[in-house]
Amino acid sequence: MLPDSAPSRTSAKASIFEYIEAFYNRVRRHSALGYVAPEEYERTHNQTHR
Repeated sequence: MLPDSAPSRTSAKASIFEYIEAFYNRVRRHSALGYVAPEEYERTHNQTHR
């Protein structure tokens, strides 16, 4: 591994993690939630159970 590739690799890992955790997991449809996104499920679930 080249010495200058470490910051790029670290930056890439951080960017990928951020994308998955902050965006993708919130908008992808989950079979356990009736194939709706978690944000949509939370919004509709909270409105019906107040």
